[in-house]
Amino acid sequence: MINKITVIGVGLIGGSLAKAIKKNNLSKIVFGFGRDSNRLEEAQKANIIDQFSTNLKEAVSDSDIVVIATPVGSFKEILSEIKPFLTDKILITDVGSTKTNIVSIVKQILGEYSNFFVPAHPIAGKEKSGFESSESSLFNNKKVIITPLETNRAESINLIQKMWEGTGADVDFMSPESHDELLGMTSHLPHMLAFSLVNYLISKNPSASIYAAGGFKDFSRIASGDAVMWRDICIQNKNQIIDHIKGYQKTLNSLVDAIENENSDELDLLFTKAKKTRDSWVG
Repeated sequence: MINKITVIGVGLIGGSLAKAIKKNNLSKIVFGFGRDSNRLEEAQKANIIDQFSTNLKEAVSDSDIVVIATPVGSFKEILSEIKPFLTDKILITDVGSTKTNIVSIVKQILGEYSNFFVPAHPIAGKEKSGFESSESSLFNNKKVIITPLETNRAESINLIQKMWEGTGADVDFMSPESHDELLGMTSHLPHMLAFSLVNYLISKNPSASIYAAGGFKDFSRIASGDAVMWRDICIQNKNQIIDHIKGYQKTLNSLVDAIENENSDELDLLFTKAKKTRDSWVG
């Protein structure tokens, strides 16, 4: 068994990972680090973490694995702060929603210690934030994508893989570039659409939400996501997000043309194709 896993950022994902590690006895000690000692104390009382500190040296020292579970925009600062305390006995990983930019930052900041950073991203979450919303079962049967560096040791990758599989997750591997392309389509674009839709509704009629039915609530749910996290994701994966927004705009233009021209056959084809595709996914 691993002796100590440190989670930097005990929020929804970090808290859920800490809970899953404890529930499945993956580590003797689950250690939490954050800036707010009161919040960390609450997380400890809730049995999410075993120990905590606002002192980064204390948090990182003697750890087998350090998991960075903060917004991706904070990575440069965190990596710079933990670098003095790293040894070749400490593995670092993350839960970030972008990978290409993170890999670049890791190499820039950690230098030779970048060999011990194994990037990962659990495809799981909620629109709510904070450890109060965390769940030990959040990763059950969910995908976790590991995007190894070319300098990672096989045993390092294997240890991170086993940690995630121990939480109930299904691990896949791909390059950082492939990850960002895929998540740009399946996660980042839908969030951009949800944010924009809610803002559009407010701009047109602030009271319209009173009359919104279940479909609107389902579609707009993810607009309740953490603003700071999504701000950072947009900046770090901006090229992919912009490309997919522009691509989506073309599909909207096609839809406008079909409606404007009262093209029943085209509308039927668009809606039927989408329905069949979506039904096959959920089925």
